[in-house]
Order: sequence, then structure tokens, then C-alpha cells
Amino acid sequence: MLNHIYKLLDEYQFPDEEKEFFLNIASPIIFHKEFIKRCDAKVFPHHGNVSLGSHIINDAIVTYAISKKKSTSTNPIDLRLAVIIALFHDLYEKPWQNQNNKKSMLINRHGFTHPIEAIVNAITWFPEYFESIDEAKIIIDGVIHHMYPFPVRSINVPIEILEINNMEKYKKIPLHLKALIIETTNINNIRNISFSKSKYIEGQVMASADKIVSFNKDLKSIKSILACVTGINPELENYQMKLK
Repeated sequence: MLNHIYKLLDEYQFPDEEKEFFLNIASPIIFHKEFIKRCDAKVFPHHGNVSLGSHIINDAIVTYAISKKKSTSTNPIDLRLAVIIALFHDLYEKPWQNQNNKKSMLINRHGFTHPIEAIVNAITWFPEYFESIDEAKIIIDGVIHHMYPFPVRSINVPIEILEINNMEKYKKIPLHLKALIIETTNINNIRNISFSKSKYIEGQVMASADKIVSFNKDLKSIKSILACVTGINPELENYQMKLK
């Protein structure tokens, strides 16, 4: 994995000291067993044949590069928090392409709910990143709204109508963090979906980086792009045959 990351860092012309800084932020997350699992394109294909882990690492590198460029003394960007948001943003529970993950309500399907699954998993696997309430607010808000302008499903009572694949984990996270998730999913709430960008510059930069990586690097065919809406990618079986 490190060779792949260094190749990407070279591609974006990171000087040696910034490679080290980036890896110091990323290593505790990317070497976690759950993250490593998501680096297998046969198990977790994300966009086309790009593994979920590879997509996340690309997003984190581009997020760092944009943050470094845009950060000023009058409008500073916390590089560490921006990268952490990127590393957490797609840690959803189950693969979504060609999985027939139909839900009873449209707003409970992958596109609307995976940011919620991702932040629940991040809190579950990496609780140390949420010990500071101020940092937790920025990370949670950034992950929840990383798809903007695509909306995210609002969490409202009754909770029974929320269908996420890691509901048992959601029930166990600390109440004050659950409250932050609920609060941010209800910003600009229209008919149980939130049309809002992140309140924080770190989340806004990460959302921009996600679009750059997705549309400039990951999505290389019309069928892969359509799969983002339908969940069905006819090319995926061919991709996975090539990976064997």
C-alpha cells in the first residue's frame, strides 16, 4: 500500500517533508484492518474498478493539496482535519455496486445514507478522533455533507424509518456524538433530506476534492457514472475478472 501512496504523492509533486507530514496523519487510519479490507477492489469496488480504499486515499491527497494551496492567514484551513475528513468520508458498511441493496424508501438508498454509515463507522473504529468536541463537530459535518450538492438523508424521529447497514453501531455511539450527527443531517431539511454544504472550510475543500477525483480519475465510462445513480454497473464483472 505504501508504494501506491508514494506513487500518488509523487504524481502530485509532494516534497519529501510533506509526504512525511501527510503519512503521519494518514497512517493510523489507512493501516487499520477495516481500511485495508476496503483496499481490495474485488471486495469493495467503489467507482468502476477503483477500490474504495484507493479512492479514499486519492481524495485525501487531493484534499491536502487543495487545502495547502487555499489556506491563508486570514482564512486558515486545518490540514490535519481536512485530511481526516477525507479518510473517513466513504467508510460505509457494505459494497454498493451490483449488490441489490434495495431499501423500502428511496432516501434510504446508498447515495443518501452512506455518509451516515461512514461517520458511524469512523466513530466506532477511531473514537480517539472524536474526543475533542470542537474537532468532532468539524469532522462529522464534513463527512455528512461531502456529497454536496447531492443531499444526505436527514435523521428524524422515528428512527425506525432510517435504514442504514450499521444500525447496531449507530445505536451504540455516544449520545453527544449522535446528537451532532442528527443536528447536521437536519440543516436545510426538505422532505427528510438535507440540502447543505459543510459549515466548515475543511469539509468544503474535501467535498471539492471528492468531485475532482471521482470525475477526473475514477469514473472512466458512462456505465460507471450511471451506476452511481442506479447501483448497477454492467462492466463490473469484466473489471473483476481482470483483477483475478
